[in-house]
Amino acid sequence: MKSEPPTHPTPETPAQKPPTPEPSTPSDSSQTAPYDRPDMPGRSARRGGWVWRLLVGGIAFIALLAGGVWLAWTWLDPFGDKVTERGGPALLQSIHDLSRFEAASGDFQVVVDLERDAAFLPDAIKGERTLFVAAGGVDAYVDFAALSGDALTVSDDRTAVAVRLPRARLEKPNLDNDRSYVFAHQRGLFDRLGDFMSGSPDDQRELYTLAEKKIAEAATAGDLRARAEQNTKAMLQGLFKSLGFTKVTVEFDAAP
Repeated sequence: MKSEPPTHPTPETPAQKPPTPEPSTPSDSSQTAPYDRPDMPGRSARRGGWVWRLLVGGIAFIALLAGGVWLAWTWLDPFGDKVTERGGPALLQSIHDLSRFEAASGDFQVVVDLERDAAFLPDAIKGERTLFVAAGGVDAYVDFAALSGDALTVSDDRTAVAVRLPRARLEKPNLDNDRSYVFAHQRGLFDRLGDFMSGSPDDQRELYTLAEKKIAEAATAGDLRARAEQNTKAMLQGLFKSLGFTKVTVEFDAAP
């Protein structure tokens, strides 16, 4: 095969030129979005609305702050006068609410010696003796529930108050089972046989009854009630002085 000679441009056949790109058409400024131009009226309106909302919010915050300061000032009222009413009936109602004041407590220990003998038999055959050590406490109180209207007197200038109370009373003894015990128990032959057959708790109940009686007698003979009245007097004096009274008189009814 014969190779074709290269073709060269001739005057008859001019050389081909590459295509010339078309010039880009500049964007029309009239098609620009309104919000892209700062001189448009829409942007100015939105900026004005934002400033208006900020101004309204600031005014509302200042109003709330001023209202809170005014409420706090009126509630605290640092320069206002404080009026306190200390009338007799109100004080008497306060004492009634106490109902009773447990003013003192005593702890006692007694020994109960319980012995039973037969008239014509020796103790080894028929007889019983028990030594019972009992421990318990007794509370002393003053009853405020029965106070009458004239039990409390307040002076005209409300600086002095006088109270008349009933005498202190004693509660029923409260035995402490953990500290109470039988120290000695002697029984005759017949008594041991009887306990084995019956096992009745009557003897133990009698021991506790006698122990409560002896503890109550010891509390009555002691100064437990006197100490209860002294403690009640001190309590009421402190109570009334905390209410602003400078002179407090507490008296008790005469002993029966």
